Amino acid sequence: MKKIGYLIVFLIINFGGLALGNLIMGEGPTGEWYRNLNRAPWTPPGWVFGAAWTLIMLCFSWYLVELFDIRGSKFLWGFYGFQVLLNVSWNWVFFNQKLTMVALLTLIMLMLVIFYFFITFRSDRLKTAKYLLLPYLIWLCIAISLNTYVVFNN
Repeated sequence: MKKIGYLIVFLIINFGGLALGNLIMGEGPTGEWYRNLNRAPWTPPGWVFGAAWTLIMLCFSWYLVELFDIRGSKFLWGFYGFQVLLNVSWNWVFFNQKLTMVALLTLIMLMLVIFYFFITFRSDRLKTAKYLLLPYLIWLCIAISLNTYVVFNN
């Protein structure tokens, strides 16, 4: 029963974070600024972003269920909160404020946070659950490459 409660909480926070990020990005990818950017040739079509983030947040939420079921410390809640802040703020920094270098640094910090989750917690139950973080890590590598291209080609 405890795991179901955690799952509900993490799904609400993670998908709520995505919704909040969407709200604060301004015109986002449909705006004139983004459409006129010199974007990387490997930039995926728009629908891929929604599909990727849905998979990422489902996997990440289940990973968090396993992690917090084992160790739910104040530090861990704070660290998770920092991850949510980084994830949500990238949308505002990149699309709304058009600060592409700051957005890139935000993504790099987010990658370090998720990588910390991946390498730090090694109990028997988390040895396999940590692989639920791979979609997040892979997507962050793609996002960093896309953001880097924008920074150095505009």
